[in-house]
This record gives sequence, structure tokens and C-alpha cells, in this order.
Amino acid sequence: MANEVYGVLFSNVHPVSGDTYQSAVPDDESFLRNVITPIYQVLRREVKRNKGGKASHSKWRNYDDLNEYFWSGKCFQLKWPMDLKADFFAHSDELPPANEAMLIVAWNSGSLLGFFDGEVFRSVLTIFITAAFLNFLQATLDIILSFNAWKSLKFSQILRYLLKFAVAAFWAVVLPIGYSGSVPNPTGLVKFFSRWTNNWQDESFYNYAVAIYLLPNILAAIVFLLPPVRRTMERSNWRIITLIMWKRNARGLLLTSEVYTVLDCATNQQASIQLLCGVVMYKIYLVYVLAVVVTHNVGVIIAIWAPIVLVYFMDAQIWYAIFSTLFGGIHGAFSHLGEIRTLGMLRSRFESVPSAFCRRLVPLTNQYSRQKHLDEATERKNIAAFSLVWNKFIDSMRVEDLICDRDRDLLLVPSSSSDVSVVQWPPFLLASKIPIALDMAKDFKKKDDAELFKKIANDPYMHSAVIECYETLRDIIYFLLEDEADKIIVRAICYEVDISIQQQRFLNDFRMSGLPSLSNRLEKFLKILLSDIEDVDTFRSQIINVLQDIMEIITQDVMVNGNEILQRGHPHGGSNQHDRREQRFEKINISLIQQKRWREKINRLYLLLTVKESAINVPPNLEARRRITFFANSLFMNMPSAPKVRDMLSFSVLTPYYKEDVLYSDEELTKENEDGISILFYLQKIYPDEWNNFLERMKQNNVGNKDENEEARMKEEIRKWVSYRGQTLSRTVRGMMYYRQALELQYVLEFSGDSAIIGGFSAFEEDQGHYGEHAQALADMKFTYVVSCQVYGTQKKSPDPRDRSCYLNILNLMLTYPSLRVAYIDEREETVNGRSQKVYYSVLLKGGEKLDEEIYRIRLPGSPTEIGEGKPENQNHAIIFTRGEALQTIDMNQDNYFEEAYKMRNVLKEFIKPRHKDRKPSILGLREHIFTGSVSSLAWFMSNQETSFVTIGQRILANPLRVRFHYGHPDIFDRIFHITRGGISKASKIINLSEDIFAGFNSTLRGGYVTHHEYIQVGKGRDVGMNQISAFEAKVANGNGEQTLSRDVYRLGRRFDFYRMLSFYFTTVGFYFSSMVTVLTVYVFLYGRLYMVMSGLEGEILENATLHQSKALEEALATQSVFQLGLLLVLPMVMEIGLEKGFRTALGDFIIMQLQLASVFFTFQLGTKAHYFGRTILHGGSKYRATGRGFVVFHAKFAVNYRLYSRSHFVKGLELLILLVLYEVYGESYRNSSLYWFITFSMWFLVASWLFAPFVFNPSGFDWQKTVDDWTDWKRWMGNRGGIGIHPDKSWESWWEEEQEHLKYTNIRGRVLEIILAFRFFIYQYGIVYHLKISHNSKSILVYGLSWVVMLTALVVLKMVSMGRRKFRTDFQLMFRILKALLFLGFMSVMTVLFVVWGLTVSDVFAAILAFLPTGWAILLIGQTLRSMLKGLGFWESIKELARAYEYIMGLILFMPTAILSWFPFVSEFQTRLLFNQAFSRGLQISMILAGRKEKDITSPVKYA
Repeated sequence: MANEVYGVLFSNVHPVSGDTYQSAVPDDESFLRNVITPIYQVLRREVKRNKGGKASHSKWRNYDDLNEYFWSGKCFQLKWPMDLKADFFAHSDELPPANEAMLIVAWNSGSLLGFFDGEVFRSVLTIFITAAFLNFLQATLDIILSFNAWKSLKFSQILRYLLKFAVAAFWAVVLPIGYSGSVPNPTGLVKFFSRWTNNWQDESFYNYAVAIYLLPNILAAIVFLLPPVRRTMERSNWRIITLIMWKRNARGLLLTSEVYTVLDCATNQQASIQLLCGVVMYKIYLVYVLAVVVTHNVGVIIAIWAPIVLVYFMDAQIWYAIFSTLFGGIHGAFSHLGEIRTLGMLRSRFESVPSAFCRRLVPLTNQYSRQKHLDEATERKNIAAFSLVWNKFIDSMRVEDLICDRDRDLLLVPSSSSDVSVVQWPPFLLASKIPIALDMAKDFKKKDDAELFKKIANDPYMHSAVIECYETLRDIIYFLLEDEADKIIVRAICYEVDISIQQQRFLNDFRMSGLPSLSNRLEKFLKILLSDIEDVDTFRSQIINVLQDIMEIITQDVMVNGNEILQRGHPHGGSNQHDRREQRFEKINISLIQQKRWREKINRLYLLLTVKESAINVPPNLEARRRITFFANSLFMNMPSAPKVRDMLSFSVLTPYYKEDVLYSDEELTKENEDGISILFYLQKIYPDEWNNFLERMKQNNVGNKDENEEARMKEEIRKWVSYRGQTLSRTVRGMMYYRQALELQYVLEFSGDSAIIGGFSAFEEDQGHYGEHAQALADMKFTYVVSCQVYGTQKKSPDPRDRSCYLNILNLMLTYPSLRVAYIDEREETVNGRSQKVYYSVLLKGGEKLDEEIYRIRLPGSPTEIGEGKPENQNHAIIFTRGEALQTIDMNQDNYFEEAYKMRNVLKEFIKPRHKDRKPSILGLREHIFTGSVSSLAWFMSNQETSFVTIGQRILANPLRVRFHYGHPDIFDRIFHITRGGISKASKIINLSEDIFAGFNSTLRGGYVTHHEYIQVGKGRDVGMNQISAFEAKVANGNGEQTLSRDVYRLGRRFDFYRMLSFYFTTVGFYFSSMVTVLTVYVFLYGRLYMVMSGLEGEILENATLHQSKALEEALATQSVFQLGLLLVLPMVMEIGLEKGFRTALGDFIIMQLQLASVFFTFQLGTKAHYFGRTILHGGSKYRATGRGFVVFHAKFAVNYRLYSRSHFVKGLELLILLVLYEVYGESYRNSSLYWFITFSMWFLVASWLFAPFVFNPSGFDWQKTVDDWTDWKRWMGNRGGIGIHPDKSWESWWEEEQEHLKYTNIRGRVLEIILAFRFFIYQYGIVYHLKISHNSKSILVYGLSWVVMLTALVVLKMVSMGRRKFRTDFQLMFRILKALLFLGFMSVMTVLFVVWGLTVSDVFAAILAFLPTGWAILLIGQTLRSMLKGLGFWESIKELARAYEYIMGLILFMPTAILSWFPFVSEFQTRLLFNQAFSRGLQISMILAGRKEKDITSPVKYA
């Protein structure tokens, strides 16, 4: 193969002899045909064996299996050319002791000093026997769990397993025998072993055996805890070290042993702290006495302490939350995060922003100075360079309608600062400075110039504003005048001002009392200059009149000797003063006003004179404030210096796209929901300021006039305005193309001279035009943007209106942005060997003049999406079209900003920045800003949660834990590193469902590492509705379940050192495992309490005199209250908000979140995580869940919520509800204490959250009319029959069949576990029937047997009614009614007899319901698991009817509280404010929106003003 490749590279000619290679490549597609296609066909066949994710991962080969095959020596068995009959192308269907020591010490003495007692120490030595047995168990499990993979293992690996097993078996025999010889008076099993030892009565044998046993473990611990030693040994070639490492690496191929090891470490960490104190063991001793001595029941220990043991698994997660909060906060503070977080802080530090900008974002050779103390010339250069970028940034926000024209003018830095002698700061910094200075001067009574000037100079901004106003006004008036005599007067006045200031007699020569009237006339004068010219003569006369008034005020009211100046200016003027006034200042140059540069100066002067305190809050838009403060703050953070554009790394951006929204259509904008609310109307109310800014911008551009073309353009602009506020592809493309704009600006800044930069905007624009073509060419070399539109070709040919709309919108994007590239998979019918077959290509397009133009076409072996997950394969097929050294992955629900794009070259320098041991990162992690947080309360909760993870969470993962991976876009990959090591997306079906993190796993395993950088951010959209969020959480939980089963996680855990392994576990799959354990702990606790309550043991224990003065049991019972410590998990979020917004804001946000029921929301999502993670571990079958990214302005029907949450939340919530009710009813022994509520409060809260959160967070969830409609819709859905082709949304039967999909394909282990778990529901009946009054305190088994008779009778009656409904409902209605009447009469007769004769009570009836309902549910679960068998026996229809009855009962229980609350109108209003409180704070009247009462002036998208 290498020989042929060499021939291809050198045109098949030997470079020395010139001979032709014998083996020549026949055509361009031979490699595709002979190598790629056979491997593709193997993968394709394997995917079919996957059965859509239902088959076990061990039953089929995925990408990793093939990859490992070609990295092993076995691949040479394929030969060359490849032998298609080789085995590769065929698939065969055959395929902690420390705790124990502390326990012994506490049990024997209760004190740590007891450790030195001989007898106690001898007992402690038994921990090594325990360790030997555990090692033997691990070795056995390693062989069992990896047996299916032995065919692919080397002989040395198999030998390692067998040797490990033999050694573990040896020690499991030797250590017990050796220990038995050291026991003085052996009994039982120890006596039996001691006979084997004969004369081994000396303890030294056991001690020697323990020492030998510990030697390899000590060595392993040293290697594990000291990573440098481990790395040195791994690289060593010494045979003895190689042998040691060979033995040490004998570990299993599955995650099981690794997870158990890590979990054991986590448990040991927490348990040891308490056991060291001896107190916990004392409590165990008390409970042991009660349980074994008093009640003779070991089950009590299990019931009490099982949940406590489970709590230890969660404790480590809580400690990690505390650790990440403290260290993340400290790290963030040292990174200068949050130093500029408000406009006040920005104003106070804005003076140093230009110099910081030049230090960070200007290349070294172009930096004017890095010194802290700059001279005035250098400072001007810095500000000039900064102003060009700053103004571009401000203009971009204006185009995005975040700010209005006035805000933009207040934020802009003057493009030219050479006309005045001071630095010209943005007007928002100088707000109110001139009015305040005028008031100070007017009220100043002294005649000391120095004191007045000192007051003004104390405020640098005021000093700058006063001088700038004076010099700008002087220039405007001077250049406006045409008469030289008038100019002489102006020069004379200015000379008097300057000389009087120099001689410190300004207050003597000028009257300050005239300044207010002068200011008023100046405002009028500037306002006229800025107004539109309708009539030239009128305009001229207005200017002349006001100008003459100004000059008169200056010379008469302000100046003491003003008349002398006038006379010197016009020595031969008119006879009287009035004539002279008329002759002066009449010749003006109006054309000057029309020049852009002068209009800017006039406008700026007008703002300085007129803007009052209101400018302090500029800009009012919260998003604009956030962007400005973050950009300014980032300039003071640690980032690499900027390289020149020519020297920076080139990079590409890749965005996968499927069928999401590109640009909203007119129909989508105006389509009203059931409340009469359209998306356009909704956004107008959510973003009222941005809508007004948009209208102002359109008015300026003369868009929307009565002309048809302008009206069509207005509609198009409205579509864009709405789409740029959604999660659309057009928003993403617009944001990413800022990279190109930034590169072009950076190039021009580098190659423009100082004169062009300092000369202002006009000079720079001329220079920019000169370098424009060069800048575009260089930008094309450094930046490539590829959008991988997987089905673009299908959409292009599709007759479907939506597909056509997507195609046209993508085409318009290519035409709008010529540098945009679109890749897609093209499917064609071609004739091959006389047969028509489908052929697939990867195609790259660009925009032409009117249509798309093809650039490249690469033939594929088949459809990529057939062998892998859609999204990663969509990226994989397009990655070949990217260029450069770096690759940024961007989702199509992301956004970018110009000011952040400007920092891209700084970030890319992180790849080449010198680091410790010359290791360079393979992935650069970037922070995200969640821009959907203001839509609703749920969106705000998710925004805070995500913000916490992408900031403080990933900050800690990257440093110091070093376990950050790739959690999704917008991370930047070292493209060369990854494209040669498996790409950026693992795409195996199902197992790589969360493809993002596997890229991080792959990068780390192959020697790379991931960093995190927070001086740059990218926008990110998140799901905003309850159902969307739950679907997303379910998808992530499924993905984590698959990660737990993956070889990547196993290998990382095996290769990490001890500390990184723990960090890795608790920050990935451990988090979801802890979530599942949290829920499991509730179950274990309540079932333990149920056992104790129903058996009467709880009352017996609490009433026993042994515990009369002890609180040990109550403390043990209350240990589960650590659930309340779940609040600690929000500490990182509070810390991050406090760091970036202030701790007062963080505390306020936390309180508001709790008032808006954030705890209910997060508790509900805990159930989502636990359910889908557990189901994936148990049965597999994960699947991608499309969440949808639209605006949630609609009400979800009750049936929709029921379908989504029935199995994940409602069933579990009702089960816990029954447990709590039984605990409340039968746990009478300590009802007078507060212990019951202390124990169960968090559980009641969890039950309420799981049952009712979907309705609380459902818009209009408590509107009476919608409640009625929901009930009608749900009944219709429950009554519809299913069948082939009936969608689950239309029929309960179809949905019920779909919900059991995981049981159809699960293995025997899964079925057995399902049945075992279902048996827990039989406990209710067994426990309750003996507490019924009708049983008369009998403990006979006959009582339980009779209860089953009652249960079976009820099932038979249900079956009779079901059969009667099916057989008699049409032809024999009368017979069916008679049957129902007989059944009713029989039921009443039996109940009467039971009440009168046998003493049945009403409480017994309710108790029996609680007993029999779980039993029926258990029968139903077991029946679903044994589906095939029951179908054969003919009982399946009965199971289905039983399930329908249970669904009706659950639906009624859930619906009744909602219906009752819907009666009260205030509940609906409260819910509306709860859901949309963030919008309320911005002036949004959601109640009006949901009621559909639109304002009269907004009735259509074109009614915009």
C-alpha cells in the first residue's frame, strides 16, 4: 500500500531510475472503491445489527472497534489489496478496608486509643482478608464481564487476566488460613481452618503473609498517587519495570470495576470522617441492641441505615460544589472577572480603556506604547486607534437595534481628535458636565480665577468638556462666517478669553451671570444647524438672527469690554449700534453645515450642552450594557498579545444544520395562536425598546413608504428583525461573519499610517478604500465559514413549501455573504454497471450572481447518516472543506458579536503560546452567554444554570482539575491535531448520542488537553419552555448513560491519576449517578419506613426504655434531611453571579428565583435526569430528542403533558405520595413530635414538584376555558383506538405501545430486574391488610390469602365489563346494561354484608384502595415485561384494559387540583406573573398578551408606525 501511495505522489515514476512502478492506480476512485467502500459496508451491516439502538453494544461493532482493529497488528491479515473474505468483513454471532478497621475499633472500644489494644489490633488485621476476597471478586468479575471481548484480545492480555485471578485466589485461601492460626480459642469456621495450619500457631506467619500481600499494593498506590513516578515508569524500557507495569494494567474492559472503585473512594472519604470520631459507631451499636436484642430483627438495621449509606454517595458531590464555589470564585477574581460590571464602573475606568485596548488588541509593532504613564501624543494615538474599533462596535449594536440613534451618538468616540487640545471622550461620560460647570461659574462669588479653575479641574471629564466646548464653538462660528471682519471679531474675543485666563483675570474681564442666557441661545443655534433645510433663505435668516443674538450676549452681557472689540472689528460701520448689528454676521457659509465631519462636531457640541443626568443610564438596553461592560472588562484580563493578521493562525468555523428555521416567513410572523398572539406581536412586547429602535432605523433609511418596493423591503426587514431575536440560522451566520469584518478592519488598521488613524474617520475611510481589496483577500486566506446543510439538496428539489423556503433563505444567505460556503450531501441516481443505483456526494457551494455555484464534489461510499448519528456525521462529511490550523464548531442556535470577533486572533495565539513542558492545548474552551434568559422565568432559570456551568464550572474543570472536555460549541479545535486523530465528532449510533463530549474524551486520550478562556464569549440560545427543557435534559441524561457504558470513560478512568480520576468522575457520569442515587435514597428511606411502620417495629423501638434518654435513633432517622443541603448545589451559581454582577445582585436574584419556584423546577428536572439515566443503564435504547427552539407563547394541553411526564414523573410521584400517606396514617408512635415533618418535608416537596410542576409552568395552565378544552381533548385521546399508522399524539393505545418500546428489545437481565423492581408493589397489600379493622388483629396467612381473592375478583369483574363493552355494545345493548346492573347489585350486596356482619369500616375501604392499587400496578408491570408470553396465553387485551383503567385514575388525580384552581381567576393571574416576571420588570403586560387584546396601532406587520 505504501509503495502504491509513493507511486501516486511521484506520478508513478521512480525518482532515480525513472522506471514505472508495476502497480499503478487505475483511476481516481480506486481507493474509494477498494478501501473505503468495503469498510463502509462493514459499518453499514453492523449498524443494521444495532436494531435502532435496541441491541446490546457487545452485539455489534462500531467506529471504535474498527479504529482499534486498524491500530492492532491484526489489520495486516487483510493483506493488500484487501482480502474481502477476511474475518474482518464477516461478523460472527458468538461473541475499602479502612472503613472496616474503624468499624472494628469503634465496635470494640468506642475510642481511637483502642487501636493499640492487642485484641483489638488482632481483629483489625482481618481487613486484609476482606481485601483479599474483594480482589478475588474483582478478578472474577473482570473475566466474566470481558469474556465476550477475549476474541479481540492479545494472548498476553488474556494471560494477565488469568494470572490476576490465580493470584487473587491464592491470597483468598492463604490469608484466612494464616489468620486462623493466630486466634487463641478458635470456634466455628475459624476452628476448622486452624486444623489446617497444624503447628502454625505463631502470628508471624500471618504478619509475613500480609507484608508480602501489601507489597504490590503499596507500589500501585505510589504509582497511582504520584503521577510523575507513573509516567516515568510507563516510559521505561527496563524489563523488571515493564513486568510490574504489565501486571498492574490487568484491569477489566468495562466501566463497572472503575466506577465501583471511584464510588468506594467517595464513600470512604465521607464515612471515615465520621467513623474516626467513634460517635456514629456508637449509634450503630445502640440500634443494633434495639434491633437484634429487643426485636430480634436485623431488617431494622437495613431499613434505618441503607438510606444513610446512600447519602454518602451524594456527600462528595456536595463537597465538590463547595470546592468549585470557593476555588472558582478565587480563580475568577484573580482573572479580573467582574471588575467592570456596571456603567458606573465603566465611567470610572474608561480613561484607561484605550491604553488597555492597545496593549491587548493591537499588534506589538503597531502599539504606540506599553508604558503606564503616557504622554499626550501617545495617548491621542491610542484613543484614535481605539475609537475606530469602538465606534464600529457601537455601530454594530445600532444595526442590531440594541441602541437608538441618540444612544449611539452619546457612546461614539469622536473620529477626529486633532481639532481640539484635549482628549474628546464619549458624550455619555461628559453628561451634565457643562450645565454643572455653568452653574458653578454663575454661583461663584469670588474673583479668584485659580479657585474656580481648580474646582473644574478636579473633575477631569468636566475640565475636558469645558475646553472642548469652547474650542469647538470657536471653530464652528469662525468657519461658518465668510466676512473677514466678522472673523476678526471672533479672533479678538477668543484672544481676550485666552489672555485673561493666562493672566488670571478671567473673572474680572467676564461676567458669569450672562452664561445661562448664552447657553440657551447656543442650544437654539445648534438645533437650527442640525435641522433639515427646507427653504434655504429661511434657514439662513434663522441662523443669522440667532448668531447675532449670541454675539450680542457675548459682547454686551458677558464681556466687560465687548464694545471695544466690535468697534475694532467694524471701525467704519453704521452710524448707530443697531445698524452696525444688522451689518455684522450676515455672511455665512451654509455648505459647511452639510459636510459630515462638521455635522458630527455640531451634534457632539449640542449633546454636551443639552444632555443632563439621563445619559448616566445610557444605554438603557440591558443587553447593550452587558456587552459594553464585558468588552471593557475583558481588556484588563489576561490574554495573549495580538499578532499581526498576516501572522495569526488561519481558522474555519463549521456549523451543522438540518431543518431548523433559517428566516421566519411572513406567515409564521403573523400566524396567531389560540390566544390570538403572533410571534411578531409577542416580540414587540418582549423587546419594546428594540422595536422602537428598529422603526427609527427604518424611518431614517426611508423604508416602509407607500411605494410597493419599499413596503416589500419593510416586510423583509421585519422578518430579519424577528429572526435575529430567535434561534435561527440567519442569526448565527450574521454573527459568524463578524469575524471577517474584524479581520478586514484589523488589516487596514495595521497598514494605515498614523496620519490616517489620527486624522479621523474620513481619512481612515480613504485609507481603508486603498487597502480594501488586500484586506478582503487576506480575510479570505485567514477565515472560512462552512455551514453543513445536510439536506440542502433535498430541500432544493422538494415541493414542500417549508423546505423550499429553507432552500431560498439559505441561498439568500450565500448571496448576501459571498464568503459563506454551504456543504451538503447530494443524493443522485446513476447507472453503474448497467444498473441504476443511488450515489452520494459531499458538495461545497458558494453564492454566485443569482444562484449557487458548485466548488467541490467528493464521492462518498454511501450515505453517512446510515452508519452514524445525524449531527456528527453532518460535521464529519463537511470537515474536509474547512481550512486552516484551527476549527471553531458553532451550533445553529448561537450568535456572535463584533467586539468579541475582534479578539479571535488573541485566542488563536493560545495554541502556540509557550507553556509548561512545551505541551500545547488541543481544544480552546470559550465561555458562552445565554441570550434567551429574558423570555420567561424558566428561560431565566436555565440561563443561570447554564451560565454557571460554562463559567465557574468549566473554569474549575480546566484549572486546577484538568478534566475539562468538549461540552458543545463554541470551542476551538486544533484542526491539524484532530483531523489526523479521528476528527472532531465520534458518530457511532446511540453510544455517541452526546457527540460533543466524546470529542473531548478522544482529544485527552490522544495526548491533548483542553483549556478554558473567559476573556471572549459567544452567544448561545437555550430552550425556553418546560417541555423543551425537559426534552433537552432527557437527551443529555440518555447521553450520560451511554457515556457510562463507553470504553472512553473506562480508559480515561484507568489512565488518569487518582486525583484526576475522582475529578473526572464527579464532574461527568458521577453527577448523574448522584442524581439517580438522590431519588433512590428517597425510595429506600420510605420503603424502609413502610417496613418498620407496618411491622410495628418503629413504635416498639421508640417506646423502648433503652432509648428513653437517647436521641440516636431520631438523629439516624433524620439523616436523610441532607436533602435540604441540595441548596449547596446552587452555591457556584450564586458565586458566579456575585463575581460578575455583584453579591447584592446575586442574593436578590437567588431570592427572586425561589419566589418564582425555581426549586420546584430544578426538583422536577432532577426526576428527569434520574429517570432517563437509569433507563439507559438498565435497558439502553437512547435516542435523539428534538427539543425545538421556537418561542413558547402557547399553552400545552393536558394530554401533551401527560404523555411527556407520565412514566418519568407522575407514576413515581404517585408512588411516593402513597408511601408518605401510609407513613402519615400508620406511623402513630411519635406523631406528637416534629420529627415526622422534619424527616418528610423534602419528600412532600419532591412529590408536589413531580406531580404539578408541568401545570404550574404551563402558560394559561389555570385558565378555566383552557382547562375545559384540555379535559375534552384528553378524554378523546384516551378513547381513541390505536393501530398501525396511528400516531401516539392521536391515540392512548399507540402511545402506550410506544412507551413499552424499551421492554421489547431489552435483554434477559433487564427483564428480570424489571420484574424484581415490580415486586416492591406487593409490599403494600401484605402490610396493610393486617392493619384493617375487619381482620380483627389476626396475623394468619389466611388474611393475606383472602385479600388476593378480593383482588382477583376485582380483576375478573373488570375483565367482564371490558368483554361486555366489546361484544355487546352494538347488538346487545340491553344485555350489557343488565350485566352492569347485576354487577352493581352484587357489589352493593357484598359491601353491605361486609359492613354489617364482618365489621368493615370506611377507613378500611380507603386503606384497601391503597393496598390493592399498587398490587394491580405490579401485575401490570410484570405483564408488560412478559408481553410475548401473555399474548400467547390470550391475556394481553386484559393487561391493556387494566392499563387504561390506571391511566384514567392517574389522569383524574392530576387533573382535579388543576380544575379546582382554575375556578379562581386570581390563580391564573398569579401564574402569569410567576412565569413572565422577567418580562414584567421590563414593562411587559403579559396578561394583555395572553388575553389577546392587541393595541390598535399594531394590527399587522406593516403597521409599524
